[in-house]
Amino acid sequence: MTANLHRRRARLLVPAVAAALLAATTAACDSDTSSEGTSRSVRTLTPEHSEHSEHAESSGSPHAEPEGSPSQEQSPRTQRSFAASVSAESERVRQEAAKRLEGVEGRGNAVADVSVSGLPAAASEEVRSARVRVTNPTDTAAFYAVKVEFADEQDKVLDTVVVGVEDAPPNRTVDVQANSRKAAGVKTFPRVAQAERG
Repeated sequence: MTANLHRRRARLLVPAVAAALLAATTAACDSDTSSEGTSRSVRTLTPEHSEHSEHAESSGSPHAEPEGSPSQEQSPRTQRSFAASVSAESERVRQEAAKRLEGVEGRGNAVADVSVSGLPAAASEEVRSARVRVTNPTDTAAFYAVKVEFADEQDKVLDTVVVGVEDAPPNRTVDVQANSRKAAGVKTFPRVAQAERG
C-alpha cells in the first residue's frame, strides 16, 4: 500500500519537475536572445559604430559584422560626410578661381573657351542655375577660372558667381554649374564676364 502511494506521488512529481525545467530553460533562452538583440541594435545605432566596425574588421575580431550586413550600407551620417567633403572641395576650387581672377585685366585669356546657358527653373526654386561649358583647346590640362554674371531683362546684373574647373582635360569639354541665390525666381540671362586659363 505504501509502495503504491510512493509510486503514485513519483508519477505526479515527474511531469511537474519537467514542466518547471522547461519553463526555466525557455526563460533563459528568451533572456539571451533579447540581450543579444539589444546589444546588436545599440552597436548599430551608436554614432561611432562605423569606426569600431572598421577597426574590428582590420584586426580580425570575431565581433566584426559580416560582409553585406545592413550596418555596412551607407548611413545618413556617411552620406552627409560625403556631401560635406564634396562641398568643401568645390569651395576650395571656387576660392582658387576667385584668387586667379583678381589680377586679370579685361575679360581674360579664355573667354573663347567658355560658353554659358541658363537652366530651366521653377519660380519656387531657391537658386537660379547656369551651365558653364569649358573647352580646353590646348594640349595640356589646365585650370579655368570663370566669372558668370546673372543679368535681368533690363541688363541689370543681379549676381556674379565664380566657378573653377581644375585640370580641364586637353581637347575636351567639361560642364560645371553656376548657382545664384540672389537671382532665384527671376528671369535672368547668364553670361561670361571673365574667363582665365592658367
